[in-house]
Amino acid sequence: MTRLYRPLQPPVIQQGLLHDHYHYREYEPSKGLEPYVACYWTSDFMPTGHAQRHRIIPDGCIDIIVDRKAASFSKGAFISELMTSYEVLDLSRPQSLFGIRFFAETAYLFLQNPVSAFVGSPPLLADLWGSQAELLVEEMMEASGIREMIEIVERELLGYLLRRSSHSQGVLQMSVAYLYAAQGSLSVRALAETICYSERNLRRLFQHELGVSPKELSQVIRFQALLHSLYHSPPDRLTQLAHAYGFFDQPHFVKNFKRYYGLLPSQVFGTKLPVSVES
Repeated sequence: MTRLYRPLQPPVIQQGLLHDHYHYREYEPSKGLEPYVACYWTSDFMPTGHAQRHRIIPDGCIDIIVDRKAASFSKGAFISELMTSYEVLDLSRPQSLFGIRFFAETAYLFLQNPVSAFVGSPPLLADLWGSQAELLVEEMMEASGIREMIEIVERELLGYLLRRSSHSQGVLQMSVAYLYAAQGSLSVRALAETICYSERNLRRLFQHELGVSPKELSQVIRFQALLHSLYHSPPDRLTQLAHAYGFFDQPHFVKNFKRYYGLLPSQVFGTKLPVSVES
């Protein structure tokens, strides 16, 4: 199955952010895990006398993050939460992280809880997996390189899938698939009509499973679709792009972009964008 949705993060978009002491890289999952894992990623930082800013933007995903410098295996991995706003971290200490980025609608298959359970208080992986989490972290820290780490992780994730009696597509997964296909430009009413579900029950389902409303998730998906358009094929006019994604005018588009990224489009893409007025 070809994935319609591939989220982006600032270190990929803004290559100029990276340097000899600050690295970020993404790796594709195997075919068997493509429906569940957006990517694996590594982030490494070595201080050079000043802090490094690391920006994270909403991407409709939730991560298992392994701290390769953790003091103990039990505290070596933790769960992120589903973000609906950007965050900027000031890195000042040495950092070496490995991440597993799950699509939010299927993360429950591996995390044994709905994504909503992690809102506000992301737990350690050991709280969910017990001693198996410690064994995984230990094995990853002893790996000879990133490729071996990925092999270890994929063996673990595929094992979780095999142990589940069923992981067929439910209402949530079907709903999010429609949002991906529409690049987020689908109202809650239209989505409910498409899947023959009431708006009220659809909102309840999203809130219970993901901790966000279908409107909020669709806006994040639309934002990521916009990023892809700007990153891969900058438009001749921003106004045309704004209208294509359902914005009334360019200022509304710019305001929405800044809400999720924290910067103006021109600050991210520079001369790749047409000259225009941004507010």
